[in-house]
Amino acid sequence: MEVAIVLFVIAVIFIARAVKIVPQQHAWVKERLGKYAGTLSPGPKFIIPFVDRIAYKHSLKEIPLDVPSQICITKDNTQLQVDGILYFQVTDPMRASYGSSNYITAVTQLAQTSLRSVIGRLELDKTFEERDMINAQVVAAIDEAALNWGVKVLRYEIKDLTPPAEILRAMQAQITAEREKRALIAASEGRRQEQINIATGEREAFIARSEGEKQAAINNAQGEAAAITAVAEATATAIERIAAAISQPSGDQAVQLKVAEKAVDAYSKVAADATTTLIVPSNMTEVSALVSSAMKMIQTGQQRG
Repeated sequence: MEVAIVLFVIAVIFIARAVKIVPQQHAWVKERLGKYAGTLSPGPKFIIPFVDRIAYKHSLKEIPLDVPSQICITKDNTQLQVDGILYFQVTDPMRASYGSSNYITAVTQLAQTSLRSVIGRLELDKTFEERDMINAQVVAAIDEAALNWGVKVLRYEIKDLTPPAEILRAMQAQITAEREKRALIAASEGRRQEQINIATGEREAFIARSEGEKQAAINNAQGEAAAITAVAEATATAIERIAAAISQPSGDQAVQLKVAEKAVDAYSKVAADATTTLIVPSNMTEVSALVSSAMKMIQTGQQRG
């Protein structure tokens, strides 16, 4: 009975050491008697107890690695404090286990060295403008060397670029000057646009006044022309009526009477003027002769008509 219990315990221990459950997105490196014997993929796996052992366990997920801050010197000899973050992934568990004693430390050191080299080829202003280029060059430099370590560098991101305090003050002064310059330009543009708007408004008002005066002159001219036409038409109508009256019986006598009245009225007006000397014809028959001449002219006009 005791032997059975001992065998049962040995069997349980054997099975526990023989069966391994590898999680998803993980890879375990197996060694047999100290030598690489394969990589275990996710799922249940069997190994030989006391002969095989799990030497390394790697995660195949994307791993973020914080790269320590460091001082870099730019092309124009300016010190710049830079820190960033590196994203990588284990692609070859065997090389990650045996290619380097510590691939994380190796990747970190290489990232710092590559960053110093890239920034050393740039001036200070360019380091702020060319972040994407710096990131790409750092990734390219690390990725080439990291293949021997079974690691794939996915990307590198600069978190912060900090120049010295005096450089920061100078940059802030430059930014302030640029903002003031833009504000002055905007104000002058606003005043210029205001003057343009005022001039445009005055021009449009002047044009409107001119158009109004032009239309008023046209209206006045049309009114005067209409008045002249109406007077002419009235005069023509009066002449036609006079001619028609003359052609009636006793029309000549009426005309003689009208002419005589006009003559007497004219003499009366002349006589009423104290400054005018009135010379009365010695022969009053000349007046009747004048009337007779006027009547003959009227009759001649009727005959021609």
